[in-house]
Amino acid sequence: MVKMLKDKDISLEKFIELTPAGLNEINNIYGWSLNEKELLMIKSYFKKLKRNPTRGEIETIAQTWSEHCKHKTFGGPVELTEIKNGKKKVKKFKNLFKETIVYATKKLNKKYCLSVFEDNAGVVEFDEKWALCFKAETHNHPCAIEPYGGAETGIGGVIRDILGVGLGAKPILNTDNFCFAFTDKKYKIETGFLSPNKIVHGVVSGIRDYGNKMGIPTAAGSVFFDDSYLYNPLVYAGCVGIMPRDKIKKKVKPGSLIVVIGGETGRDGIGGATFSSADITDETSSSHVQIGNAINEKKLLDVMLKARDRNLYTAVTDCGAGGFSSAVGELASECGAVVKLENAVLKDKNIEPWEIWLSESQERMVLCVEKKNLEEIARICEIEDCLYYVIGEFTNDKKLRVYYKDQMVVNLDMDFLHQGLPKIEKKAFYTHKKMVNKIRPVKDLKNVFKKVISDLNVASKRWIVEQYDHEVMAQTVMKPFPKGAGSSPSDCCVIWPANVCGELNKYRGFAVSHGIKPSLSYISPYDMSFYAIDEAIRNLVCAGANIETAAILDNFCLANPNIKEVMGEFTLAALG
Repeated sequence: MVKMLKDKDISLEKFIELTPAGLNEINNIYGWSLNEKELLMIKSYFKKLKRNPTRGEIETIAQTWSEHCKHKTFGGPVELTEIKNGKKKVKKFKNLFKETIVYATKKLNKKYCLSVFEDNAGVVEFDEKWALCFKAETHNHPCAIEPYGGAETGIGGVIRDILGVGLGAKPILNTDNFCFAFTDKKYKIETGFLSPNKIVHGVVSGIRDYGNKMGIPTAAGSVFFDDSYLYNPLVYAGCVGIMPRDKIKKKVKPGSLIVVIGGETGRDGIGGATFSSADITDETSSSHVQIGNAINEKKLLDVMLKARDRNLYTAVTDCGAGGFSSAVGELASECGAVVKLENAVLKDKNIEPWEIWLSESQERMVLCVEKKNLEEIARICEIEDCLYYVIGEFTNDKKLRVYYKDQMVVNLDMDFLHQGLPKIEKKAFYTHKKMVNKIRPVKDLKNVFKKVISDLNVASKRWIVEQYDHEVMAQTVMKPFPKGAGSSPSDCCVIWPANVCGELNKYRGFAVSHGIKPSLSYISPYDMSFYAIDEAIRNLVCAGANIETAAILDNFCLANPNIKEVMGEFTLAALG
């Protein structure tokens, strides 16, 4: 007989009897970042089961349904009201993401796009044998409260995303795109927040240290300064990987083992997914920020690529936001899983079972390994001095069952976990600005010139860029600052991955560029995203790249989408 956990830290007594006000109160206490409609849906689910949920179950649902993991604003219905020249226009979207980004990709139907919108990163053709994948992700909130750790784990996370594409790609390039407040201005910093100088230096150091230790060049990026980023910087960490084309697809086989490789499991980063979906206040805790270890990740990388090439696992993903909850929950979404948390190797013995399940401790990957291959996986881990442990088995009952010894921590239907999220129509409103062609006369051109060249958005970023290793792997053909160009930066970087492909006589490379136009958001969010893409494409052209085979990776950062004017900006940016 399995007992449901009744510990005061895990049980939620009388949850199914709570009023909407009571649900919202407990939601705020635990920091789940769920809205009222979602809370009522969860209450209804457990009411049908005639029991209250455990802490682990609610935390699992909150993580899975978080904005960070589900992108529910982007993937939900939107009603957009536009006011232009005094005229009102209303347009409805059933799914903003599918009707903008996905629609454009499917309409173009480019054959070189090998895997899109279905894995940890998009995959495009490199040549007849190899494919490229590119993932960029924000780590804004963590970097606002703990810049070094936030940036370090941000780049570590996207490296693992690349390792988790298909059956695993080799990371060969890191990218970084930053938006900060000005470091040469004196701001009145509110209590509990960090100065721009501390954030900038911490973020740059974190990206530098992790990337350099991993032996991956950081050779492409951009930096933008504006007052609006004072308390919440934007930190986009990116990684490009290369993989054999026959390793793009993964398959979870029921009866296979759930094997964790990499690091131990601790308390660091618990609640990171829901934290990233909430607003930052002066009471936000740095405990939500994970702790990185690049050396462990390098060991993990070496194990993964050896095991991949020997076909020792059939599926893989990283322990991202939500830890085992997200990794096992995603891999087992179409089949089911049984997990034994007592098998996890722990950093901290004084940790609750639900915390083991939700921990975002870094440098961990989850593999689907057939039992016959476990011994060889173990041997590779021993050679590379990489930790591994078996925490369960994939099933075919579409249930997620998580135990700690004889106690049940989680018992959820996969269909409810992944399809139970209620759709909430967002109201979007935008008033188009009237443009006036007015150029102010300039009397002192010399003074204006000095202001322009001293502006941080114009001044050289060499002091940041030269902290990164561009030469490691001996593949960076076009570097951030070309020889003989002085302080003039390159339009993009060019990588020649011959040493990975093993074809030194084949002169085939790829170019990576960026476009970012935050200033245009004050004028037109549509034009902002439109010209960001335009800038990225023009940079490719300047490098001599063939834009007929270009692929675009986009990312959006805006304020609270519950504010209809912000949602209006977001919708127009997606349309752009």
